[in-house]
Amino acid sequence: MAGKTARIIALGSRLRGVPGVLTVGVKPNFLDYTVAERKMILDADIILYPTLNYAQFLTTMGKRIFPSLETYLYADEKIKQTTLFLMLSIPHPRTRIYYHLHHQDIQREFQFPFIGKLARSSARGRGVFKIHDSPELTTYLKQTHIAYIQEFLPHDRDLRVVLVNYQPVLAYWRIRPPGDFRTNLSQGGTISFDDIPTEGIRLAQQACKKCKFNDVGLDLIFSKGKWYVIEANMKYGRKGLKIKGLDLKEIMRQRLLSGEFLT
Repeated sequence: MAGKTARIIALGSRLRGVPGVLTVGVKPNFLDYTVAERKMILDADIILYPTLNYAQFLTTMGKRIFPSLETYLYADEKIKQTTLFLMLSIPHPRTRIYYHLHHQDIQREFQFPFIGKLARSSARGRGVFKIHDSPELTTYLKQTHIAYIQEFLPHDRDLRVVLVNYQPVLAYWRIRPPGDFRTNLSQGGTISFDDIPTEGIRLAQQACKKCKFNDVGLDLIFSKGKWYVIEANMKYGRKGLKIKGLDLKEIMRQRLLSGEFLT
């Protein structure tokens, strides 16, 4: 690995200060980089955190990047994630998308209560609604022209699995607070590391490999005797990692040293 170290380049700043990784920053125009920086980028064995803009170009050129282009493309894209899960036969709650002219079909196809989400900007539990009746549905539809409707599966917790390069780094339960259906920590949910099910971790790993998501926090629930993948979070929180004393920079450093990203 020593001979490879100088050829590991990062654009994004997440690994700034990590030995063996040269971070050159994200510049809006490729020609904003110096001639030397451009050569280092193009000659690198792997480019880390290239951002969506450069991830597309580098992938087209056949360069090795991390995270994958797919990890960027599906970030904060619930509709696209759902379509991908369904096409790949990944277990996912029954979900339908309704554009404005078809909003009247929702109550015919779903029974109350069900979940309504904003297709974008619903991270950390915001923009996620449990809809119990027609007035609540009307309130939800006033917030979005594109209705993302999902069956409600009873559960008191979900499983967050953090994976780096498709390998599980950490898994923990997020337990919903009293009086709320959401398990998000920002909404009062709590963390538990007790009795983490291997079958949930296994499904998370299989799903990420199918989707080519290699830097992600995947959320799953177990309901009615079955595991379901709910969504992929590319900007996953660090609280669980901190509680366990895990440093993502150190995890990345160790994996870079092992040569895992270059095989």
